[in-house]
Amino acid sequence: MTTDRLKALVVDDESPFRRVLRSCLAASGFTVAEAPSGEEAVATLARSVFDLVLLDVNMPGIGGVEACREIRAFTSKIGIVMVTVQDGESEMVRALEAGADDYIIKPVRLRELVARLRAVSRRLGRDDISEPMLLQAGDLELHINRRQLYRQGNMVHLTPTEFELLALLMRNQGIPVTHAKLLRSIWGPEYGTELDYLRSFVKTLRQKVEADTANPKYIVTVPWVGYRFCNPLDEPQDASRDGSH
Repeated sequence: MTTDRLKALVVDDESPFRRVLRSCLAASGFTVAEAPSGEEAVATLARSVFDLVLLDVNMPGIGGVEACREIRAFTSKIGIVMVTVQDGESEMVRALEAGADDYIIKPVRLRELVARLRAVSRRLGRDDISEPMLLQAGDLELHINRRQLYRQGNMVHLTPTEFELLALLMRNQGIPVTHAKLLRSIWGPEYGTELDYLRSFVKTLRQKVEADTANPKYIVTVPWVGYRFCNPLDEPQDASRDGSH
């Protein structure tokens, strides 16, 4: 997958909104097609290859979440970004648990949308190659094989759990990772609802990687959903950032 001419499918039942997105994304270097419903999106993606799909949550018929679930049933190699007008816990979590890679809230800001789409494409582009032994962002360097973190060239001590948590977040740079996924991936399948437990680890990890823990630049809270790892050098400012949890 390349990022210079990504092929995207825009799915929304409102044709004016589809046309605006198509025009904006095409101007940003994407090849764009449209679908007016979840059913048509599933049929289109079953017969044609796309890199990304921008999928509205609220549509007549099967709707965006069910369409996402059906798309994921036959491919894991496409990036899915959901579009929603609802800035609430249940809508976002349902979309992510159905297999979405990210979500964006209307009204859509073009710069943020393009950054999110490219972040998803970069992550998918690494799926077919061996895992990098060095993860870098800002002034952080995480050496996977040596299990060491360097910040501004100085080694920072991490516990084994802190290392695994940071590595998981950095591997998904720019993508929201739900509380449940973090808990189950790091601590095991029997976990998933222990939010205070997770927050305590995130708090100590932030103390080691952030210059200002009250205004985190790397480990950013996605309210009600989980955490997103950001590279302050190349990611746009996210209006949902909140360092209080």
